[in-house]
Amino acid sequence: MVTAALYGLGTAVPLLIGAIVGLRYDLPRPLLAALMAFGAGTMVAAVSTELFQPAFEAEGVLVAGTALMAGALVYVVSDHLIENKLGAAALGWALMLGTLLDGIPENTALGVSLSGGGGVVLLVAVAVGNVPEAVAGAASMRKQPNFNRRRAILLWTVTAVVLVLVVIAANAAADAIPDRQIAVIQAFAGGATIAVLADSLMPEAYREGGWWVGLSTALGFLVAFALGG
Repeated sequence: MVTAALYGLGTAVPLLIGAIVGLRYDLPRPLLAALMAFGAGTMVAAVSTELFQPAFEAEGVLVAGTALMAGALVYVVSDHLIENKLGAAALGWALMLGTLLDGIPENTALGVSLSGGGGVVLLVAVAVGNVPEAVAGAASMRKQPNFNRRRAILLWTVTAVVLVLVVIAANAAADAIPDRQIAVIQAFAGGATIAVLADSLMPEAYREGGWWVGLSTALGFLVAFALGG
């Protein structure tokens, strides 16, 4: 449990730091774009090596592929519902729920990966990706009417705590789940993560940074892959 808690903090602390920075400062957009692209590259490496590959090797392409597509479908539908139901009138809650929607499958995968001795690549990927997401989200909150900085910090703190608890709970549950089922869960989380990349992180990085962010994405992949090698 201690290891899971430390890994959970490794994802949550960067999220909270990014939120505090976004609530106080305007970072250069090219820097945010580079961070987002780097985070996307690390997530690509994490999905391929720590999430999908174990399921593919244990269950084959049919089961692993079905789990992957199911994860992507659940994320896409949930994200669409949040955007339609909450909208700009409840931006703070929408941002928090959106971050949770991104973070829960990632942190669940991190928790179950720890039971197999993995998790380093995924930890780096999630931590790096959380920073620009939180900075951009918090900065958007700051621009809204009737902005309350204390309430916003509380909102992001609660989100960070929930994500730590997700890692701990997933790791505890993994001890009672057969390895083959864990692999399927990882593939499901990998599908959700791919959807996050396609829906949010990569488009936003390109929109803010332009054509050169492909280099940051490739660098993120290289660093994460080297860490897992």
